[in-house]
Amino acid sequence: MMSNENQQYRVKNLVGVPTDYSKEDNWAHLPDSKDKPVDTFFVYPTVYNDPTPGAPTIVPIENEQLRAAVANNYFQAPLLFEDLTNLYEPYYRQSNLFALFGKSPEELMAFQLREQRTDLYAALDYYFEHFNQGRPFILAGHSQGSLMLKIALQDYFREHVDYLERLVAAYILGFSITTDDLANNPALKFAEGADDTGVIVSWNTEGPGNKNEKNGVVLPNSIAINPLNWRRDDTYAPASENLGDRLPVMPEVGVIATEFHEHHPGLADAQLDLERGVVISTTMAEHYVKPPVPGMRNIFGPASLHVSDYPAFWDNIRQNVKDRINAFLKKRG
Repeated sequence: MMSNENQQYRVKNLVGVPTDYSKEDNWAHLPDSKDKPVDTFFVYPTVYNDPTPGAPTIVPIENEQLRAAVANNYFQAPLLFEDLTNLYEPYYRQSNLFALFGKSPEELMAFQLREQRTDLYAALDYYFEHFNQGRPFILAGHSQGSLMLKIALQDYFREHVDYLERLVAAYILGFSITTDDLANNPALKFAEGADDTGVIVSWNTEGPGNKNEKNGVVLPNSIAINPLNWRRDDTYAPASENLGDRLPVMPEVGVIATEFHEHHPGLADAQLDLERGVVISTTMAEHYVKPPVPGMRNIFGPASLHVSDYPAFWDNIRQNVKDRINAFLKKRG
């Protein structure tokens, strides 16, 4: 493998020295074999939450706490994609959750354009140049990972627009895609149904009690798609349409779960709030994001289902990934 230390990047103004992704130890997951026709490039959510004085604001990938949390997080979303595709998941320097408290959307975006963005772009470059080999691919993330992919869609893929011809879909869950994002980059399209391809699939999940509350991942002019009926209108989807969930058993708040309850059908219903641009579930109140992680309520609001964006709709998302892959491969012949 070749080092990327002296690589020339098309996207400029990168901060710091990029992580060397020619080293396998800098990838959280690489496929054992490339026997599936489609790849997934997954970007993990915020897994580092340390409020202690002196804790890093941007966490190095060598941090043992970060690596352990990324390994545990595998069971909460990457597993879904690894079952169906060749999974690639880089370690990247991410923001400590407590470094993000109190930031406006503009301040948050500016903060993420530091070493976090540099690592993501270096990983994407290495993936496309050394791993992808021309296969169709899925982008997927959650929360901070989805924010990073949103940033990449705005400028990395603007400089590599040819890659978008192989994009099956981008699952940008847990952070808003807005009408402004699409207007600023006409190459990006939002999903309109269950099997369109080359599109962004996105939502934030909330309970009704968040209607007028601040949620740091819900931005003005947000848009979403219903993960049960794959519609863009406010047609209600009852829990009977939920094929199955995979809800984490939380040993304590703030600890990443490694055990799960599965229900068939799943517990969550879904309906779009078109004004707020989110998915509303009325049947999941016991799974709202809860304290005592300091500031969590202030970030997400009292009725947030942020950690359930994937788990509450697990089997429907899994089926949707299959449907979009099949539609893309059929279109490609």
